[in-house]
Amino acid sequence: MLQELYIFFKPHLLPILYALVIVLVLPLLAGYVVLLERKVMADMQARLGPMRVGPHGLLQPLADAVKLLMKEDIIPESADKWIFWLAPLLSVTAGMVAMAALPIGPVFQIANLNVGLLFILGIGSMGIFGIVLGGWASNSHYSLLGALRSAAQLVSYETAAGMAVVSGVILGGSLNTSVLVNMQSEQHVWFIFVAPIGFFLYLVASIAETNRAPFDLPEAESELVAGYMTEYSGFRWALYFLAEYTNMIVVASIATTLFLGGWLRPFASTRAFNFLDYVPMLLMLLVAGYSLYRAPKQPVPVQKMVMVGVAGLCFGLAAILGAPVFIKTGMIGAMMPGVHGAFWFLFKVGIYLYVFLWLRFTFPRYRFDQLMKLGWHFLIPVSIANVFGVAIASYLHRSEADGGHGWNLWAAVLLTTVITFVIAAILAKKGENPPRAPLTAEKF
Repeated sequence: MLQELYIFFKPHLLPILYALVIVLVLPLLAGYVVLLERKVMADMQARLGPMRVGPHGLLQPLADAVKLLMKEDIIPESADKWIFWLAPLLSVTAGMVAMAALPIGPVFQIANLNVGLLFILGIGSMGIFGIVLGGWASNSHYSLLGALRSAAQLVSYETAAGMAVVSGVILGGSLNTSVLVNMQSEQHVWFIFVAPIGFFLYLVASIAETNRAPFDLPEAESELVAGYMTEYSGFRWALYFLAEYTNMIVVASIATTLFLGGWLRPFASTRAFNFLDYVPMLLMLLVAGYSLYRAPKQPVPVQKMVMVGVAGLCFGLAAILGAPVFIKTGMIGAMMPGVHGAFWFLFKVGIYLYVFLWLRFTFPRYRFDQLMKLGWHFLIPVSIANVFGVAIASYLHRSEADGGHGWNLWAAVLLTTVITFVIAAILAKKGENPPRAPLTAEKF
């Protein structure tokens, strides 16, 4: 009986293990993305940010989680209690399930689906239901307005994001996320260089999809108090933030897979750049050395222990990342693609998330009419033009035996990108507000 159960579950053991890792690690990772955001904001404003809990505030996410768990969970008397309870869970679940088809390296993937990209976009889009239902179930005008704004915003910008994704699908010829990464390896080029306008469109649309500033109109603290989250408190309120940061990681992972080479190392097919294989190990050693350098300077013994613990963790990661580089045979050598692939994938995701943070603290919030105008009058037309441009470039580059014209790839890409850029410039010029006539005494 036990042997039969083992035979039945054996093909599913690794996917189940990967799913457990995502469920356990993703909330912690989201908490530290919040800490990174606060630190980046503080640095841009010439201050320190969280410093009290742990050395340099490293334990602040854990303190925030404990605080939110202990806070009172208030449900408005006139709210629809079941939907009010379910809505944040729906948003979080949609973000976590979408991670199932994303390849975090050539080995770490829960489900290698033929329609993986379509699955991710479909499941990820369900997160809007959590926002809309939460705003409606709260029975609050502020929450309802935030929910309506979110619905309009998500519908508008998911169209542009979907068209940007189509440009990558045309280049890769598949909806399978692993195949898209392998196609970038075979073509020796990341798709961001072949479809730069598509990547820019996806970047802007992904910011709006995740309700991030400067497109955070559904929350809009200055107008709607907190938008769809106004009536939420305690850990239920934190679930919405967990959903937001989970969705940030999901859209960053999609961009990494589709445009940034996925788990591929920069210049992966060029032997002259094989020295980059040492970068992951050296980076971990650098962080470990800095932690040991800072440990004696901590004012409290517990903080010194934490810094030494961080250094030990980084030394361990450096050993894991460095062993396959020096020992290229046997089981250790076979770990190289999976371990280094996961590192490069997470490294690119981290850079994409940093751009999110950088833009938040750089641009002021859009008005709602500006948000809709940008989406419908500019991004969607340009995304359609970009799809046509990428398709034409792909057709021109295709060999004559396959019905194309055999153009050089970069010549075809340059021509179609310039045409798309000209269309974008015309639309931007057309969308400018006409100058207002100066006020005179006759108008009063």
